[in-house]
Amino acid sequence: MLRKHPASRTAKTIMQRIFPALLLVLLIATAPLMAVRAYAAAPTGSHIDAVLLIDVSNSMKTSDKNNIAGEAMKMFIDMLSAQGDKVGIVAYTDEVQREKALLQINSAADKQDLKDFIDGLDRGPYTDIAVGMEEAVKVLQNGSDPAHEPMIVMLADGNNDFNQATGRTQSQSDTELAAAVETAKKNGYPIYTIGLNADGKLNKQSLADLSGKTGGKAFSTDTADDLPEILSEIFASHLKLKIVPVQSITANGNYQDVTVNVPNASVLEANISIMSSQPVEAKLTDPSGKSVAIPSNDILLSQSKTYSLIKLLSPQQGDWKLQIKGVPKDKIDINLVFNYDLELKMDALPSKTYKKGDTIDIASRLYSNGTQVTLSNLYQNMKAVLLATDTDTGKTEEIPLDNTGDVFKGTFEVKDSHNYELKVRAEESSFYRESDTLTVNAKTGAAGAGATQAPAGTGTDPAEEKPASKSLYYIIGAVLLLLAAGVAFWLLRQKATRGFVGQLVIEVQDGNTGEKTYPQYKKLSAFRGKFNLHQLLQLAPELKESENLVFTPVKNDRILLRSSAEGIAVERSGRAADASSGLELKSGDRISVTLQTVDKTILMEYLV
Repeated sequence: MLRKHPASRTAKTIMQRIFPALLLVLLIATAPLMAVRAYAAAPTGSHIDAVLLIDVSNSMKTSDKNNIAGEAMKMFIDMLSAQGDKVGIVAYTDEVQREKALLQINSAADKQDLKDFIDGLDRGPYTDIAVGMEEAVKVLQNGSDPAHEPMIVMLADGNNDFNQATGRTQSQSDTELAAAVETAKKNGYPIYTIGLNADGKLNKQSLADLSGKTGGKAFSTDTADDLPEILSEIFASHLKLKIVPVQSITANGNYQDVTVNVPNASVLEANISIMSSQPVEAKLTDPSGKSVAIPSNDILLSQSKTYSLIKLLSPQQGDWKLQIKGVPKDKIDINLVFNYDLELKMDALPSKTYKKGDTIDIASRLYSNGTQVTLSNLYQNMKAVLLATDTDTGKTEEIPLDNTGDVFKGTFEVKDSHNYELKVRAEESSFYRESDTLTVNAKTGAAGAGATQAPAGTGTDPAEEKPASKSLYYIIGAVLLLLAAGVAFWLLRQKATRGFVGQLVIEVQDGNTGEKTYPQYKKLSAFRGKFNLHQLLQLAPELKESENLVFTPVKNDRILLRSSAEGIAVERSGRAADASSGLELKSGDRISVTLQTVDKTILMEYLV
């Protein structure tokens, strides 16, 4: 259990944490007097947490006779970043056949592990889409990083086929599927569907409905030739990128030149997909004219029977020369998707009363890794507009913004005493970005959410300065109280999202034969706040009971195991232990958990 500390020590610790935060709050509250400009929230992460959801029922033998689904999933994995993204896999029939919890990609070996898992999937006789969707949503709920972009990519023919012996009905399945989709929608999990239609029996509408309700997109195909476009579109749509068609060539048996232009220094990765039904060879030359080995430290190569993917990490700006050699008369399609470290933010609006006829200055800037980008050529290569939505009428006006310097700027006129939502969209040939939305309330004469005090020297009427000065201290006091509450909430949240250290060594022992699985070393650093044992066991359906055992981090590099179910026997060092109220584990502690629903015992050792 968590150890209690003396009240004085607790108070002292809290004050040590809160005082610097309150000082920061005071600086923020008085910033208008020092003409400090405020900007939008800190940049969000560009990493993806994806669950690949695949129908492995026998019907897929005809609707996906060429195993397009497997190729699609592998290509999606190869397109993800070399490090940082997380991928889980759920294979279903009318039950979850196999499952892999979200795995953080830290190396090429991690990607290969996922692709090997895909190759090992088996078929089953029946289909129930609701079962698979429910589990995919749970995987994201249990393991998604709040800073990442979550998504579900589903590959199926959209049809159910129930086992009549179970009495399962279409109505029951539809109800459960609707609930799972609603949960995905509430949690911000867009569902992208790829309908597989080799036998012409695709239920296109059902898959389109799943995507439409969650902000995803629906695709369909009966050939692997469509995969680059589909996967690139999903990947690009999710990260606000654009597909750049490079070239289609007919191979002649010799090396043929293709130019790949890296437009600026903000490109994190360039994904070059090469689709061909026959083997291809490739050479690469960087913009300085130097030949680069494929693969090498900054050039990754992934190959399958239908595609090759070359990934350039932090590539040099300029024209790269790609040379492709294929089998004569073979058609080769080449596409490019960049991944950028760029975020678009609007400057906060001035804090003054808005009314019909007012003009508001708009400024928006690009940021890379939290630092403002000042490369004027990057701005000049983009087209930016202010999207002003009148929330009373629902009409949206596009107002072009000037891009001649290192800022997108323009003005917005309040045409009616209505509420408005403002955001900036900037785009060029390979990506687009949208800012957060700021609101303007011109009904009551008050600035909308996101507004801050006007900077000094803005020409405010002197007659307005005296009342503002009188109420300034009241405003500061109110802000301090509100932000102090925010600081307290932040401290509680920090505790709730505390990270783990060390690893758990896990073995599963069969109660009938006494045999143990090979030890698995599960690093805990990927988890925040809490996780359950079922996640460490790769969400194996037969071991579902283990989800009642939850781990949380505590001080001194220890972890706390708590059981929420009766009947699960927990032992530490061979002695029965009570985990219902919390069992604290230090490095070197060994525990065993005996499940009731199956004759299995989970053996664990905690190491730091």
